[in-house]
Amino acid sequence: MKKNTTLSSLSIAACLCGALISILATPIARAAISVTDDLGTTITLARPAQKIISLSPHVTELVFAAGAGDHLIGTVKYSDYPEAAKAIPRVGDNRQLDIERIIAMKPDLLVVWMHGAFERQLEPLRKSGIPYYFSDPHKLEDVPATLLKLGTLFGTEKQAQIAAAEFSQQLNQLIARYQNKPKVRTFYQVWSKPIYTLNDKNIVSDAIRICGGENIFGHLSAAAPVVGLESVIQENPEVILTGDSKLQATSGLEQWKDIKNLLAVKNNNLIVVDGDLLNRAGPRIIEGAKAVCAALDQARNRRGTKLDNKIDDKADIKTAPVKSSSTP
Repeated sequence: MKKNTTLSSLSIAACLCGALISILATPIARAAISVTDDLGTTITLARPAQKIISLSPHVTELVFAAGAGDHLIGTVKYSDYPEAAKAIPRVGDNRQLDIERIIAMKPDLLVVWMHGAFERQLEPLRKSGIPYYFSDPHKLEDVPATLLKLGTLFGTEKQAQIAAAEFSQQLNQLIARYQNKPKVRTFYQVWSKPIYTLNDKNIVSDAIRICGGENIFGHLSAAAPVVGLESVIQENPEVILTGDSKLQATSGLEQWKDIKNLLAVKNNNLIVVDGDLLNRAGPRIIEGAKAVCAALDQARNRRGTKLDNKIDDKADIKTAPVKSSSTP
């Protein structure tokens, strides 16, 4: 009887071991991943993306910061940061995408930024069934939120959380330092011929606001309006700011230097910052924001009683009509 009991116990143990081995050998099904992009669209993946294509330089920087740079199989021209981004195959530029090549590369996720030309080209990509995440941060606080969402899509949550926390910490420091500073009326020049600027829905305007600045054309409805020279003179900004671009031989601020009655010219507040830091809505924009804050603080320090016209005065010149246009 004792012998039979022992054999029975051994049999039960063997069965339990076999069942445990079977459970361990069975792949654990991971729940589908879902996030909402900047268009409000829900993107759902069965598993973390392993083959990613970025269709904007700022997106490329976000992907690297979120911890998935090694999974980028394609990107677009001017994706030059970090250094490793330069070696990624190109699938187009800001005007034209190689749709056939993108589809042939069989990515499991596209991360895109959309403008007029891109939107038309994305239609065949939509029809191909390739999932895509639309990235268009309008505020600095959107950047860490985007990093967290991308980290979820890539399965790199830990690194994305670190990058997001670092960005948020620096942003909070800027807000605490500059939120109560006196306002500085600011004109941001995107391009000089014609003169393009940005309205308040752009992330650059959010950086100006956080630094205690006021975008003089922020109220306009167009995202990137064209404004006349006389309109800028009439508004008489205290600071004229531009992001230096690799595409421009000069900063484009030279046209203002001869207009001596402009407050920005009188106080020597024609400021150039690194366009890659300020115009790309990626992790490095916090450095661009710091440069803007420093420029506006410099303008405050240059205020004095000897100015010919007060800070809130406007030049006595008739306003020219303001034209609206899309980004070039």
